[in-house]
Formats: sequence, structure tokens, C-alpha cells
Amino acid sequence: MNKKDLQALIHLLDDPDNEVSDVVTGNLRKLGTEIIPDLETAWESSPDHYYQEKIENLIHDIQFSNIKHNLIAWKESGASDLMEGACWVARHQYPDLHTTEIKKIVDSIAKEIWLELSNKLTALEKVRIMNHIIFDVHKFSKNNKNIYSPRNSHINLVLESKKGNPVSLATVYILVAQKLKIPVYGVSLPKIFILAYVNEHVPLKRKTSLPDVLFYINPYTRGAVLGKKEIDHYLAQQKLEPQRSYYIPCSNEIIIQRLLLNLALSYEKAGFTKKLKDIQELLNIFDVDLTREY
Repeated sequence: MNKKDLQALIHLLDDPDNEVSDVVTGNLRKLGTEIIPDLETAWESSPDHYYQEKIENLIHDIQFSNIKHNLIAWKESGASDLMEGACWVARHQYPDLHTTEIKKIVDSIAKEIWLELSNKLTALEKVRIMNHIIFDVHKFSKNNKNIYSPRNSHINLVLESKKGNPVSLATVYILVAQKLKIPVYGVSLPKIFILAYVNEHVPLKRKTSLPDVLFYINPYTRGAVLGKKEIDHYLAQQKLEPQRSYYIPCSNEIIIQRLLLNLALSYEKAGFTKKLKDIQELLNIFDVDLTREY
């Protein structure tokens, strides 16, 4: 569609006939994200609040459809790139976010750690160096002032503010560890999220065998190192029966689900019903129902 025809179609959004307006909206929605700059131009040039609201809703629908489509593609392709998955979650609020921006920050942190590493170091010594750079030098920490803020689940803002929740801080830690080829993986515990340092000489078969976990790491408490006994104690405190999934690495899919669940809780607390509905749609991709999870 040429520019002139597109502009004429966008102008028809303001048609007083609701049937015409609905058909035009549907046709524009099918054109995808490429028309967003033209929609934004139309919004800026119109003084009509009702027309502007229609454009805003259409832009949101197009962007959300794009996020949903790409998150489905990410899952169906194997969910191997955690950074990509985390960025698609953040794009719900920041649609123009580029993965390259996140990669630059992660690479920079990883380089600082790499300069301190050597092949002679034990797993514990490597983690101590990672903890020092991430928590002492870069000052990453839990967000005590606003634990239910949606910002805690957006990877771009966590890297910017150095504040996060258990899942987002663990995500940062994993992304840095991946860059350094350090075998650290997420472990999904109820109400908390930790990491497992796996013996690098043992193949990681998350679905068929118990990996050789050397120890656990809690990024929410500045990288505190834990053993299996601490997990047992935590589960006993929470009055939960031990399950295999509480002790072994989880998939990237689970990490993204946990990020989305935290976002859902944030929006529920704030009363943002429309955003909460969006997050439920994204969770549906993973067959997660908020009514069951809450």
C-alpha cells in the first residue's frame, strides 16, 4: 500500500459510521508494525481526543499482536535465547527496546568478571568474583522500596536501575554467566527464585536425569551460596512437600513465565486491569492460568 492510500485509510478511522471505522481498524491492524510511524504522525496532527484515542488503541493492538507472535515463535523454536525472551516481556511496556542495548550492558559486566577469572579457580571462587562485580561493583540489589513495581520485571530497567526482584536479578546473573560459559542455571522455587551451579563436566539433561548440582546461589541476597539442606529448610518453612523441580535447573520458558507472573502481580496490585489482561494472554502461550497460580 502506498503512502497516500495508507494516509486515506488512517483518516477513515474518524468516520462517524462505527461499522466503517471497525472495518478500517481491522484492515490497518493487519498491516502490522510498519504503519506505526504513520499512525503516530496522524495522532500528532489531530486535535480530536476521540480520534487520538482510537489511534492509541490501534497502536497498542498492533504492538501487542507483534509481541505475542514473537513470543510464540521464541517458545516454538526451543526458547534457547533467554535474553530474547526477557526482551519480549519488556517490550510490552517498551515496544522500541532493542536486544543490542541489553547485550552491550551484559557484555560489559561479563568482561569485567572475565578479567578476574582464570582456569585455576574453583567453582566457588568464580562465583565469589561474579558476586563481587555484580553486587559490590555494579550495586545490583533487591528493590526494597517498591517490591511490587513492574520495573522489577523489565530487564532493561533492571540493568539501568540495578534494582530487581528474585527472577529478574537471577536473569541478569544467568545472562552474565552464559557469556562467560559458567554453568549457572535457574531453579524455580515457590515465592523465590535461585540459581544452581552445575558440574560443567556433567551433561545437563533437565528432563531425563538429575544434574550434578555443586551448590545453589541466591541473587536476591547478594549471591549467597546455599546447599541442598537450605532448600530443604526453606520448603519446610513454607510447608511445602519437596519436589524434584525445586532442586534442578529449570528451562528458559519457566524463567519467562515467572517474569510474566511477577508482572501480573504488579499490575493486579496497582489495579491496571487492561495490562493484567495482556499479561494473561501472554501467559496463555505457556498454558499458565493466573486463577490457578494466584
